[in-house]
Amino acid sequence: MKWVLIAGASLVAVVLLITLIGFLLPKAHTASVAQHYNAAPAAVWSLITQRERFPEWRSDLRGVEQLPANDGKVRWKEQTKYDAVTMEVTEAVPEQKLVTRIADEGLPFGGTWTFELGRDGAGTLLTITERGEVYNPIFRFVSRFVMGHTATMEKFHADAARALQKG
Repeated sequence: MKWVLIAGASLVAVVLLITLIGFLLPKAHTASVAQHYNAAPAAVWSLITQRERFPEWRSDLRGVEQLPANDGKVRWKEQTKYDAVTMEVTEAVPEQKLVTRIADEGLPFGGTWTFELGRDGAGTLLTITERGEVYNPIFRFVSRFVMGHTATMEKFHADAARALQKG
C-alpha cells in the first residue's frame, strides 16, 4: 500500500511540475524549417496550394473538406486521425509566399504558417515559418520539450519531398 501512495504522489508531483514549467514558458513561439527541392517554384506552389490533393501526399491527413469562403478568404478543414482543424489563407503571392492560419476558436493552440518560395539554383528553397501559440500549459510543455516546435514542419517537408520526387 505504501508503494501505491508513493507512486501516486510521484505521478501528481510530475504532472504539477510539467504544468508549472508550462506556465513559465511563453505562449507564443516562432520556428522555421527550410528545404531545397529539385523542382521549379511553380511545381512546389501547385503542391502546397492544391488542398484537395493534400491527403494523397501528406501522411498526417485523412481528408480535406473545402469550406465556404469567409470574408473572401479560402477555407478548408483538415482531418487527421486525432482531430479536425479549420485553416484559411490570409495571404497568397503565387510562387512566392503563402500564409495560412488556424481559423478554429477554442483549440489549445493556434497560429500561422508562412511558406516562402525562392529560386535555389535549378530548384526551389521552401521555408516554412510557424508563428504559433500554445494556450494550455501542459500542451506548451509537450510542444517545447517532447515534440519540438519544428516536428510538424519537418514532416510536411519530408512528405512534400516524396510527392515532388514522384512527379
